[in-house]
Amino acid sequence: MDKFATLEPVKLYASFTTTTKPAQKPAQRPVFLGRLPQDLHLLVLARLPIPDLPAYAASSRALAALVRDPDSNLWKTKWNALSIEKNQLANVLDELERKSNAKTVVSRASAPPTLAVDDDFGDFEAADVLTPPPDEMGDFVGAFSGVHISPPSNVLFETPAAKDSKDTYRGKFIRAFSLLKPLLRLLDSPPHLVLSQLAEAVTTPTTSIPLLLEAKTLRLLSFLLSPVLQPVRKWQVQYMSLRSAMDRFDANLLAAFDNADGKADESAMRDAAESSWQVWDGAGDWELGKVWAEKREIFYQTGDWNPLDNFTKDGGLAFDAMDSFMEWVLRAISEHGARAVRVFPPPSQVLLSFADRIATEVVGEYVTSLLSRARELSTDTYLKSVAASFRESWRMVDAILEAAKQRDDSNIPKTRAEDIVYRMFEVNMDEYLDEEAEVVKMAFDSICKGWDYDSSSSSLAKQEAARFLSSQNPAQVKRNVLGAFTNLLLLPVTIVPRTVGAVGGALMTGGSAAVQGISMLNPARWGGTTQNENNNTYSRNLNTHGSSLLMDADDDGGPLHKRGQDSVSLTQFETLSPTPLMSAGTSQQPPVSAASTVGEDTHQLDLLLSLDVALELIHADREALKRVETFAGYPGHYGHRVKDTIEELFILFLQGLGERHVTTGFNKATERMRSYKPAEHHETANVAPLEQFFELVHIGDTIQSMVQVYFDKELAPHIDKTDFLNAVVREKKRFENTLDDSVAAGLNAGTEVLMNQVDHIITTLTKPREYYPPEDGTMELGPTLACQEAIKCLETHCKLLKGSTSKEVLEVFYQEHANTISLASCKNT
Repeated sequence: MDKFATLEPVKLYASFTTTTKPAQKPAQRPVFLGRLPQDLHLLVLARLPIPDLPAYAASSRALAALVRDPDSNLWKTKWNALSIEKNQLANVLDELERKSNAKTVVSRASAPPTLAVDDDFGDFEAADVLTPPPDEMGDFVGAFSGVHISPPSNVLFETPAAKDSKDTYRGKFIRAFSLLKPLLRLLDSPPHLVLSQLAEAVTTPTTSIPLLLEAKTLRLLSFLLSPVLQPVRKWQVQYMSLRSAMDRFDANLLAAFDNADGKADESAMRDAAESSWQVWDGAGDWELGKVWAEKREIFYQTGDWNPLDNFTKDGGLAFDAMDSFMEWVLRAISEHGARAVRVFPPPSQVLLSFADRIATEVVGEYVTSLLSRARELSTDTYLKSVAASFRESWRMVDAILEAAKQRDDSNIPKTRAEDIVYRMFEVNMDEYLDEEAEVVKMAFDSICKGWDYDSSSSSLAKQEAARFLSSQNPAQVKRNVLGAFTNLLLLPVTIVPRTVGAVGGALMTGGSAAVQGISMLNPARWGGTTQNENNNTYSRNLNTHGSSLLMDADDDGGPLHKRGQDSVSLTQFETLSPTPLMSAGTSQQPPVSAASTVGEDTHQLDLLLSLDVALELIHADREALKRVETFAGYPGHYGHRVKDTIEELFILFLQGLGERHVTTGFNKATERMRSYKPAEHHETANVAPLEQFFELVHIGDTIQSMVQVYFDKELAPHIDKTDFLNAVVREKKRFENTLDDSVAAGLNAGTEVLMNQVDHIITTLTKPREYYPPEDGTMELGPTLACQEAIKCLETHCKLLKGSTSKEVLEVFYQEHANTISLASCKNT
């Protein structure tokens, strides 16, 4: 045992807690030149003036090689500082090189030969005394071109640099610098001679656009004389001289442009504008584009248009005056804007600045005066004026985009054109959105109060109606009502009101469509029957209680159909007598009125809800919603506010319809049913309040379906229906739950009333010796009359509820009555 050695533990499996890290590449060590990293040297070289580069490079061979690297970041930075490719200035170098080559050919023919010089840099092996080579740089090259320098004993660079290619950053920069450096000497001349000498040095008699070439040369020189490059020692002084020459050149261009504008010479205007754009320093507004816009006559003729002409003598709205005003504005944008696109360079965006000024100074002032007057008249007029003014102003967007089509490279996106109108109208948005919500609240309150006043009037009981329960197919009636309601929702709402003469045939088309849609709400087309066949006026007059428009015509402008005695409404349920009682024998027999047998405290339960009130609320909400939808495309802060207002309008509608109308009506119906006493109504075997409540359930179910249709048609595009946290979705769910709870509470009360009625039937119709016949009497085995009537009463009322509520509620209702039917059968046996 002593010979065995102890085994060391071996780890067979990796621990579950240890995580395998991906293999990391070893960090690259920085390259050092001396004691400093190479990146630091490049950073210093990028900020050194060009005349100091040779001194820095002469410090060591490594630094010299770093400076000679043709594709290093050093030369890339300096080449990009010239912005030649970005601003399309390469043609300037080509013209300068062409003139330089022409002069070189002439000078070489008369000049003596020169000696070659090896300067150890490999970049300047030969120097021309008369014309410096294209790779000459700064003040340190060419100074000793005529002197022979013997190779030093201690050579700085062991290997000469390869000849730079023009495709490298270093080669391109040296070429540009060599061509531009002779022009810097011209900046030492007096200011009044700089432009003439520059034009002589750059252009030739054969140059196609001399002004543009001269402007580009000035701009290229401004990039060269920059703090990034610092090409010469006195670059700051030369830059000030160059800036003065550019200002003088721009002033000459402005005069030339104004002269060409007076002659409508677009070619000369374009040359002057493009040249001026090249020499503009980018600070403030471009002077030439600003001066051109200020001279347009549209800014000085606004007094010819009166915003108050959009109001009629009776305080109504007719936007024919603004139509004419906007036509004038659009013609100006089309004429002057199109010329601006053709004349000015696309980066200047003169069309947008011109349109923005029109929107602010012309259209904005017009709209402000119009809305101020509308506010003085009424809030409703103000709201309609805001939406109509914005819709009219929006026509500028199409005009701007149409003018931009004059050039393919105009580079004017639709969003920037829309932003002009959005910015112009922002000053009105806060007040408008706040007022829209407040007015809707007041409208809903007025409609509900008007209904409460009418429903409490005793005169309503004298009218008659078509009903769901009196029809052969209540479900089909409901589908017809919803179909007609859907057609009404499809009718457009008027945003811009106009007079009859302004729209012509479009008005007749819109009016006909509105009348045809409303006519579909006739009860005769629902499939129901009316007790009064001659009753063709089935509307409720709410004009004295703040009723609003039933439906507007199309957006081209149509007559506004007011609700009155001769108008058409969705239903007549709310204005008619109590529901006719159905006979105990069969539902096919004609109904018998129970107005004389039902007390004042229990009848007219079906008048507690109204489809017409629901339609009024929907219309008031939809009218406001359509106005707010006009601003649905607003970006940024106001875009969020518009979206919140749309949701708030629908939430207010659900609260008004649910709390002020539906819930109140069902609560009153439930209370009245509980007060019903069967012993006081011997003439009928039916429970009149329960039948009326069933009619009320049909109306409530139809209202819920109308709300669903309205939600799907109008609100769904603005919200995410699947977002259960959305305020609209939550409020809609609460409305549906409240309606279900109200129906359930009413059915619970109706069950008690029906059971009392059944008990009353059995009590009153059961004979004293019914279950204890005399000994000498005939035994007639079978259901008793009281049992038959009780079962018929239960079956009749159960059938009335079918199709008016959910299957779950029906099952509960049937289960409540099943025990009573079984009890009646047991008693009969």
